[in-house]
Amino acid sequence: MPTNDRLLVERFPRASRYHPDWVMGGFSGAANPLWLTEWLAEVMDLKPGMRVLDLGCGRGLSSVFLCREFDVQVWAVDLWFPASERLERARDAGVADRVFPLHADARSLPFAREFFDAIVSIDSFFYYGTDDTYLANLARFLKPGGQLGIAGAGLIQEFNAGIPDALRAWWTHDMGCLHSALWWRQQWERIGILEVESADTMAEGWRLWLDWLRLIAPENQLEISTIDADRGRSLGYVRAVGRRRGNISLDDPVASLPTQYVKRPLLRESGAGNK
Repeated sequence: MPTNDRLLVERFPRASRYHPDWVMGGFSGAANPLWLTEWLAEVMDLKPGMRVLDLGCGRGLSSVFLCREFDVQVWAVDLWFPASERLERARDAGVADRVFPLHADARSLPFAREFFDAIVSIDSFFYYGTDDTYLANLARFLKPGGQLGIAGAGLIQEFNAGIPDALRAWWTHDMGCLHSALWWRQQWERIGILEVESADTMAEGWRLWLDWLRLIAPENQLEISTIDADRGRSLGYVRAVGRRRGNISLDDPVASLPTQYVKRPLLRESGAGNK
């Protein structure tokens, strides 16, 4: 493929404007974050000036993209990658005044209640968001009526008869966090905090997964051969968007309970015949 044609995908015109060296220089996983962010943004209401949390943003490509393409302010939060590199990337892109990198754990975020107009998570929500109690923790940072949107690797449908043969050599126990779009819809509907507006699978997403891997990690033959053999039967990209219900009250999680020690007798008094 000619150098200038790398990462040109007609269905993602916004992402295709970014230089392939810039995109490849900031990759952090088995998905092109700009493709997934543009796909997710298609079903979200991102407006200029909004405050957006980019949760699990990796090295911050999605944060720069969101800021530049939708004129929003972005808090770029990640646990694994240093905030200092994200700041340099934002400076070089000319958006350091609107992209604010933080190093934080998704389960312990330092924000005020109802601070964000929208929360997005690109190819990372499955690492922490499958916990049944997590959504209530996260949604308190979202304004009533604000949207939560996720996009990333997932299943076409849940496995009901064990791991498919095509995936066995590649599959490890930690991949149990991957789920289908229908699973995310049902999970969020069951919890009841969000009105689910969208939950679907990217058409031919497995091909983009495969194209990306072959470009940025050609030595990863196990994953490449797995995606190629599966051909979208079990694996692909999923997205889900929900809007925080206005009538839901969310309490801060309990971090500690106040107690006061009162000294009590340790043992019963010795009775007759006891020693």
